[in-house]
Amino acid sequence: MRTTLDIPDELLLEAQRLLGYKSKTDVVVLSLRELIRSRRIEELKGLLGRVRLDVDVPRSRRRPRS
Repeated sequence: MRTTLDIPDELLLEAQRLLGYKSKTDVVVLSLRELIRSRRIEELKGLLGRVRLDVDVPRSRRRPRS
């Protein structure tokens, strides 16, 4: 999808330098993916202690006999 963005030059140049990318598109795509990944991790951390799992770990590791 083509989109016109007004991104400050200094910000984009620094991101390109830090990531080692020449392509502005690659910088934006990677940055968005990392932002989404980071936010999802934070959401999961927020669930810590709220979800109770009754899993028998030793039993779940055993393979069924064939």
